[in-house]
Amino acid sequence: MARTAVPDDTVRADRRHPLVATAMVLPFAIALAVVIGGVEAVMTQASSVAGMLGR
Repeated sequence: MARTAVPDDTVRADRRHPLVATAMVLPFAIALAVVIGGVEAVMTQASSVAGMLGR
């Protein structure tokens, strides 16, 4: 079986800025959290922590 060698010093020129990648993923993450009920779970945890802190 033949293998093709890729030089280690090659740099991909099509890398995205981390903020661009975040902006691309964020809408999907929010939609997924709403669909599976993640928003309610976070709100429940936040209210529990606030109750323990006395706020």
